[in-house]
Amino acid sequence: MSLKDRIQDDMKTAMRAKDKERLGAIRLILAAVKQREVDERIELNDSQVLGVLEKMIKQRRESLAQYQSAGRDDLAAREAFEIELIQSYLPAPLGEAEIDALIANAIAVTGAQSVRDMGKVMALIKEQAQGRADMAAVGARVKARFGG
Repeated sequence: MSLKDRIQDDMKTAMRAKDKERLGAIRLILAAVKQREVDERIELNDSQVLGVLEKMIKQRRESLAQYQSAGRDDLAAREAFEIELIQSYLPAPLGEAEIDALIANAIAVTGAQSVRDMGKVMALIKEQAQGRADMAAVGARVKARFGG
């Protein structure tokens, strides 16, 4: 079963359970996926759906920080709920040792020598760690590895 099918099944389950908050969040996910499919005129595969989910989480984290700083606890709670729900569709996150191993492997495979080669390294890591690691944090670790 594809990730998109799983999300659609969860929407049907939420409808049957009359869980309005969960149903609304799942509909937002499906709307974002459908929007990308319409824009690009393609059927998204699981890795592309993961990309959409990661983007949604990033947007919600930014909104959550703004709501918390503005003292809007009601909106912050909704964003936190949506983040948690979206994360439930992502694969299990990688541990520190696994990320370090991916970085070391990517550097060895690409033959990277300096920060200038970081793009090649990050492209390879993103392919393997999509949805399982915060790529900004991974990028910082790669940069630190090169001493940059």
